[in-house]
Amino acid sequence: MNKEYQVTAGAEVHCELKSNTKMFSDSNNHYGTFANTNINEIDFAYPGVLPTVNSYAVELALKASLAFHCKINKKMHFDRKNYFYPDLPKGYQITQARSPIGVDGYLEIEVDGITKKIGIHDIHMEEDTCKSTHYKDKSFLDFNRNGVPLIEIVSEPDIKSDKEMIAYLEKLRETLLYLNVSDCKIEEGSMRCDVNVSVSKTEILGTRTETKNVGSISSAGMVVMVEAKRQIEELERGNQIREETRRYDEKTNETVLMRVKEVGNDYRYFPEPDIPFLVLEDDYIEKVKSSLEILPDERRKLYLEKGISLVNANKLIQNKQLSDFLLGLEDIDLVIASNLLLGDISAYLNKTEKGLTSTKLTKDKFKELVSKLSSGEITNKVFKEILNDLMETDSSTLEIISSRGIQTISDTSYLTELVDKVLKENEASVLDYKAGKDRALKYLMGQIMKESKGSANPSLVNQLLVEELTKR
Repeated sequence: MNKEYQVTAGAEVHCELKSNTKMFSDSNNHYGTFANTNINEIDFAYPGVLPTVNSYAVELALKASLAFHCKINKKMHFDRKNYFYPDLPKGYQITQARSPIGVDGYLEIEVDGITKKIGIHDIHMEEDTCKSTHYKDKSFLDFNRNGVPLIEIVSEPDIKSDKEMIAYLEKLRETLLYLNVSDCKIEEGSMRCDVNVSVSKTEILGTRTETKNVGSISSAGMVVMVEAKRQIEELERGNQIREETRRYDEKTNETVLMRVKEVGNDYRYFPEPDIPFLVLEDDYIEKVKSSLEILPDERRKLYLEKGISLVNANKLIQNKQLSDFLLGLEDIDLVIASNLLLGDISAYLNKTEKGLTSTKLTKDKFKELVSKLSSGEITNKVFKEILNDLMETDSSTLEIISSRGIQTISDTSYLTELVDKVLKENEASVLDYKAGKDRALKYLMGQIMKESKGSANPSLVNQLLVEELTKR
């Protein structure tokens, strides 16, 4: 790509809200039901019917606005966006054009070790349109999606590369999932992204194009690159860039012209006359703010402070159920705890196709388990033996160990003899340890645990082993 040009991108992300009913009617909001069954007269704007604002959808939109550090419009109204298209039965879409619920927010991303703020221009509420399906020479409309509550999150033009676009969308999705605002299932259309791209040789932004309904986060990153490349090639040929609406063809890896872009005046926005102004009181805003969960960035910081690796911290955050389980645990070794959750416990959950909350593993039982592993009272071998009982019975860790007759060897005399035997049989590893090769210690530990059939207290063995190696 020509380095003389500066690439600038932004994203408009539509997220369906996790509300049981639609934005302005009491029709069901359930994905996957039979086509054209979740509809009523309000969805079709029959004469004499009036829309009513879904208060829970407003709460979810407010949560998102607060989480992304937006200033809140305490007094707002809805607007009619007028245009003709088959998927819009009213002939207009109810949205927020002039008074979005949240403005001037931001989201922090990290790319190649550099932290950057991506500005959020606004977050506004609106209703979704019908779902169009095209087959051969026919088009089909499913009105179930018509009126489903949405928020549209509009970024500032602060994104400069495909990596930044991907990081922005991943962080956006991660945060919305933790807020329980949206399920963000791109494959079901509950999260959809439009990508805006422009190029310029100066600080003045070039003419932008909009690529609609990009099908995945990785594809959004590709759009930034291929559309920027297309625009640069056009400019180098002496052509001008038009404001266009385009689509991304994943098979050819290129954007394709759909239509010359409309301007705002074409939509003839005007205030929705059937919905009164919406006023958010300070007490209500504070109540919603206090209900926000601990978000991924805060969790990641906490995990890292407790010694959990960045890889494991990110894996925990990707699994909210495991993260929630670990978050409330105190006064235990969180490194051991995270390894257990991400290792054998996750393997058990995958094998049995269960969620953690569907098992018998309570926080108290888990704390007891971690404590005994940390102190060396039980070994990893013992843990593996009792895993199924931990997950499937109401018995405590101690009760399970006792019922199985499992004991950990902590007899110092016996273990000293065992250490001495292993050292005599592995003189080469002793010399490696003396030469500063750390892996030799791990090897010798492994041999001792093998000799004891996994029953030796690992903490005590490590102590005795180091003492004996120092003497030699």
